[in-house]
Amino acid sequence: LVMFAGVNYYTGQAYDIKSIAARCQEHGIPFGLDLAHAAGNLDLELHEYGVDFAAWCTYKYGNSGPGAVAGAFVHERHAHNQELVRLAGWWGNDPATRFQMDENPEFIAQEGAEGWQVSNPPIFSMAPLHSSLSIFAEAGMAALRERSMRLTGYLEQQVKAIGSSHYQIITPSEPHRRGAQISIRVLGDGQALQSSLADAGIVTDFRPPDVIRIAPTPLYNTFDEIHRFAAVLEQKARVETGQGGD
Repeated sequence: LVMFAGVNYYTGQAYDIKSIAARCQEHGIPFGLDLAHAAGNLDLELHEYGVDFAAWCTYKYGNSGPGAVAGAFVHERHAHNQELVRLAGWWGNDPATRFQMDENPEFIAQEGAEGWQVSNPPIFSMAPLHSSLSIFAEAGMAALRERSMRLTGYLEQQVKAIGSSHYQIITPSEPHRRGAQISIRVLGDGQALQSSLADAGIVTDFRPPDVIRIAPTPLYNTFDEIHRFAAVLEQKARVETGQGGD
């Protein structure tokens, strides 16, 4: 089994899923994906790539909120395999035998995706996801991905223009090799920097020991917001080097 992430949560690197899937198929190795940082971020074609299975949350780029419904993918070639171990929920059972309460009931999975259902969907958790997915459908993932690469490209340019040795970008420079994220290694107190950015109204994320993640999301973040972030970051760098004050 090969189990991979679609996007590295720490560096923001987007992996070549298509090539990895092809190599796994050459050697007959099942290929699974953790798409927590890729769903709603990359333009994915899991079926065409030949990925065997994948799972993801929707509270990140899916805009659904904490505790919302997750997602799963199982390739169509496995859809009719009754031998696969799965959560045997009553919604996934064949409707013809679903309510046959025998002494020794047997789970008979429905064919296709329906056979992976477990129970009733949580309606209130589905509502924000339904709204979010309708926006994604209207915008289109190809257009969002194109805008995402332009946003991260501008962010990378702005950070490098600061010219500070206090900041080192650890995310790949090639646009197709990253998601909607730039990770910066901070020389100094990264957590304090993250807090001061928050005080300036800029939401970032700190990951020990020294990395701040910035995620310009193409659905709603703007180039002007990136410019403002870079201006604040440059000001903080001047403070660190004693060239200016808050």
